[in-house]
Amino acid sequence: MRVVFGAGVVKSLPNEIAHLGFERALVLCSPEQEETGRAVAATLGERTAGVLAEARMHVPMEVADRARDRAGELGADCCVAVGGGSAIGLGKAVALAHGLPVVAVPTTYAGSEMTPVWGLTEGGRKRTGRDPRVLPVSVLYDPELTLTLPVGMSVTSGMNAVAHAVEALYAPDATPIVSLMAEEGVRALAGALPDLVRTPDDIEARGRAQYGAWLCGACLGATTMSLHHKLCHSLGGTLNLPHAPTHTVVLPHALAYNQSGARHAVAALSRALGAAPDPARRLWDLAGELGAPRSLRELGMAETDIARIVDEVLANPYANPVGVTADGLTRLLRAAWAGEPPTG
Repeated sequence: MRVVFGAGVVKSLPNEIAHLGFERALVLCSPEQEETGRAVAATLGERTAGVLAEARMHVPMEVADRARDRAGELGADCCVAVGGGSAIGLGKAVALAHGLPVVAVPTTYAGSEMTPVWGLTEGGRKRTGRDPRVLPVSVLYDPELTLTLPVGMSVTSGMNAVAHAVEALYAPDATPIVSLMAEEGVRALAGALPDLVRTPDDIEARGRAQYGAWLCGACLGATTMSLHHKLCHSLGGTLNLPHAPTHTVVLPHALAYNQSGARHAVAALSRALGAAPDPARRLWDLAGELGAPRSLRELGMAETDIARIVDEVLANPYANPVGVTADGLTRLLRAAWAGEPPTG
């Protein structure tokens, strides 16, 4: 994978496409990012096969099918995914089906561009997997493209990336190098997010946030996901809750649940956040300071949905440093639903 950082670096996309040997790129984006997607497509000139502005959260199967068909009709030999996790996830779906390489141009801090993890939602259930074919062949991080991202979405996107690093720190296959990357990624984002909230057009802060997102995404790509991601996949796929805000709300509670069995992770996060001995509470406080949502209720979840999510998570458990029980999950989700501070 090639990774390029810098303000204005998106202007080098035509050279990047040529360097990789591609001729016709299908640009993928969400309807909200269509203007940006078309601007990126314009830089490609004759190498643009078309623009498909249909990316949606959680990558619904029907959207993935349309994108796959469109890529085939246009004779595209690669996809350029412009946007956040929705656009990049759609690119991964096309890569999975047709083997078309993906070039990622992230406009959020989700970090999906750094992982071989794909996800598809069908019939109210989100399936995920890993496949090296979906890992983008090139990523261009241009902080100027994040200037139109609303502050609220910037915050939740950044917290979503932090979640990747948190789980990498207590993953069963964590390594010393990945743990160092995770700690640095959390430190970078925790420092950058308050700065870009205060000054939304601060290119330097947005560049630091992209640096943190790159590290956190790479950590997710190198390790096994645990309880936090399982909860968020269930909440998103089953209830269609917004992806990044859901990660933002759930993260402090999932971390609090796991802290007793993740001593090394707690130490690393305490260093990164300056929050010894309770990084879970610091993340909850930070979300409040940044104006982010802190309850699943405000994201549209009904209290009656708690039991349904508990059953779904228990049916397909992930590796986790602490045993996952129905009672424990119910307490976790009740606190997250109500917006209460996290407790172990």
